[in-house]
Amino acid sequence: QVQLVESGGGLVQAGGSLGLSCTVSGDIFRNFAMAWFRQTSGKERDIVASVSWSGRTTYYADSVKGRFTISRDNAKTTAYLQMSNLKPEDTAVYYCAVDRKRDGPYYVGGPKDTDYAWWGQGTQVTVSS
Repeated sequence: QVQLVESGGGLVQAGGSLGLSCTVSGDIFRNFAMAWFRQTSGKERDIVASVSWSGRTTYYADSVKGRFTISRDNAKTTAYLQMSNLKPEDTAVYYCAVDRKRDGPYYVGGPKDTDYAWWGQGTQVTVSS
């Protein structure tokens, strides 16, 4: 069974930084892009950032571009989201996810939550003013 475990969430003052980690375990027979999504209460999950399986290409939502950095360490089966200059609007539950299909080393994954097959339980990030 594939499992994703996120860690690193918490409470931070606006302008501060947090780093999230997502470790994947289980049988994965292909190389997959990964992504971070976030969700506020009663809202849909929106993509924050994604990274190809090789780590060579990345995608960022406009709202976080220049502030967040996604990366991965395949030897550790772990993806990361480094967040800096946090804003109150960044407050959400953050989820990591694995894309449904294998693709090339430059494929950054799909833009929608339905493009992803496996999800972590989420970690709360709260940014105070």
